[in-house]
Amino acid sequence: MQRSDFKDLKVWQKGMSLTEDIYDITGAFPESERFGMTSQIRRSSVSIPTNIAEGHGRGSKDDFARFLYIALGSARELETLLLLSQRIGLIGYDAPHIQQVQEISRMLTALIRTLKTKD
Repeated sequence: MQRSDFKDLKVWQKGMSLTEDIYDITGAFPESERFGMTSQIRRSSVSIPTNIAEGHGRGSKDDFARFLYIALGSARELETLLLLSQRIGLIGYDAPHIQQVQEISRMLTALIRTLKTKD
């Protein structure tokens, strides 16, 4: 596996940007959601770039792929929580964050596929 810096990965960069955005939007959530949706959304968003970074540092393609699968699971969790947030009126239907999560999910899937097909 090529030993680049995880910070060079576009998917990690996008995950970090999304996480910053998530902290901004959840900061406007009602106080009653502080330990509910706010916490869960933030944890799932943080999990995406952190698992990419941790997997990259593991040193093998199989370990990296395993952590990318975890990041992908967190992205799907985040997408679900954002969709629920729309349904219950915490965020508007025009929020771009769901599309960002979907793009990150596609990028993770492509990266996993690349790792699985390389010798």
